[in-house]
Amino acid sequence: MTKPTLWNYDLDDACYRVRLMASLAGVRLDLRSVDAFPGHEHLGDDMLALNPLGRLPVLEDGPLILRQTEAILLHLARLGPRGTAFLPSDDAGVARMQDWLFFASRDLAAPSQARAVAMLGAAGDALALKDTARHGLRLLEDHMTAQGFRGQGFVAGVHATVADIALFPAFALCRDFNLDHDAFPALRLWARRVRQLDGFITMPGIPDYH
Repeated sequence: MTKPTLWNYDLDDACYRVRLMASLAGVRLDLRSVDAFPGHEHLGDDMLALNPLGRLPVLEDGPLILRQTEAILLHLARLGPRGTAFLPSDDAGVARMQDWLFFASRDLAAPSQARAVAMLGAAGDALALKDTARHGLRLLEDHMTAQGFRGQGFVAGVHATVADIALFPAFALCRDFNLDHDAFPALRLWARRVRQLDGFITMPGIPDYH
């Protein structure tokens, strides 16, 4: 079987989400490196032909080309032999997972943007993005605190879903833009659980949480 191709930049947190989901699901990827920084190859003609939006990641699986991170994560979960464990089997569980996937893509976009400004020289108001990121992570912290009282260790229930993988880097990498993890004890416990998942892989900046 031909491996799906991931157009990838190792330090991009969205690309890391895809690599992590593939590893957890048991999907082998053909990684194609893109010099997004400082080379800006994702804005070159060849990459824009794949993704006119001018961003990574991009996944090619035969004739299928996916350009949205959350869609890629769901596809890999369905594709891999271990991936179905990350897809709830009941309608309510699916709805909860999807709710948090939308939160990851819309309401928790600021951590990725703040990190890009701090580390990769992207344009943006660093202080405003940090404040927005802190607010979004505080909402997730409050949710995970409530989940703890309910005896549920992951965002959509007792078991990890695709939503946890979509959300994890936003918190785990926030020290890259000087947002301290100590203010988020429930998220620290949750991140430790994510790290213990079979097939977990890391990237630079992900703490150990011993």
